[in-house]
Amino acid sequence: MEITKFKFPIGYHNFHKDQLFNYQLNRWYSWGYARFEDMNVVGPKINSVGDWKNEMIKLAEKAIQEDRLINAAFYYRAAEFYTFTDDPDKEILYDKFSELFYSLFENERLERFKVPYEDGFLPVIKISPTRENRGTIVLHGGFDSYIEEFYSWMRYFSNHGYEVIGFEGPGQGATLRKYGIPLSIEWEKPTKAVLNYFNLDDVTLIGISMGGWFCLRAAAFEPRIKKVIAQGYAIDYFKVPNIFAQWMMLGFLKFFPGSVNKMTLNNIKKGNMEMWSISNLMYITDKKVPINAMKIAFSMNEENIHSELVKQDVLILSGNEDHFIGVKLHQKQVNALINARTVNDKIFTKEDHAQNHCQVGNTELALKTMLNWMESVN
Repeated sequence: MEITKFKFPIGYHNFHKDQLFNYQLNRWYSWGYARFEDMNVVGPKINSVGDWKNEMIKLAEKAIQEDRLINAAFYYRAAEFYTFTDDPDKEILYDKFSELFYSLFENERLERFKVPYEDGFLPVIKISPTRENRGTIVLHGGFDSYIEEFYSWMRYFSNHGYEVIGFEGPGQGATLRKYGIPLSIEWEKPTKAVLNYFNLDDVTLIGISMGGWFCLRAAAFEPRIKKVIAQGYAIDYFKVPNIFAQWMMLGFLKFFPGSVNKMTLNNIKKGNMEMWSISNLMYITDKKVPINAMKIAFSMNEENIHSELVKQDVLILSGNEDHFIGVKLHQKQVNALINARTVNDKIFTKEDHAQNHCQVGNTELALKTMLNWMESVN
């Protein structure tokens, strides 16, 4: 089978008036998995999370009928993304995505491994370089990612001569869904398990979205990591909202925890879009009480990332219109890396078509930036 060549289109489009929906529609398109016409047609049909699931399933089924299996796989993933955790379709959609994905790419030099970890495993994808080996990249996502989502990224790096190992850590993909291992901020532990399993001692670690926080935390404790690329994350997740919102959250959490829990759980039961992120956080952290899940998220702060212990070469990438992570925290992270061997950073703009979260809109520019940096640092 010919190795799939992904195209990364340029441009961020108005597929939907709501940014939370629009970003996801752009993400699948920007990463080379969705058709423009599909995203453009489906956007106006979506008014709720229920609509989202149903319309994405319709797209997947139509794509299967037309033998567009890459589209179909990622439309199932998209359908699962905004599905609440108590929906029985959530696991069914995950399984459809996974089975279709691996049936598609099983002959493309894609190796699968299960790295023992705690009472389960960390799923791993490994891709060998298509030319002389220039080094090893270890790559992972963040808050709610699957490693399969980054296949087009991994293929890009392998086509430029790198061995690429992508893994799912605690709270992600099959590590959570199949082995029941919830999110932990101690990312150095799963990273160590992967490095040990493959006997690696000189790697570039790439962390995407919240994975940027995770990878810097791992680098602080793991000297076998020589270069670090952190993209689209916050040094301190409590400081993402403005100061007023921070004080409001502190007050409610300290003085009215019972009311916060009750209100949040009631809104989750109603299927409110605003509550999806809290519901998902509870699922990923395996917490039944909203406040307990929030505490884990807020522990991802500037103290626990241990920036002062990072001694590697570091590249920090941000978008100046990231709707998840305000660019205000970019320089704070750069300044905190006081002991890094070198620090380079870039803030992408609208002129780059890469101003959004994780440079959705111009994925190839972000990947080229990473590649050029890796090749420039000795």
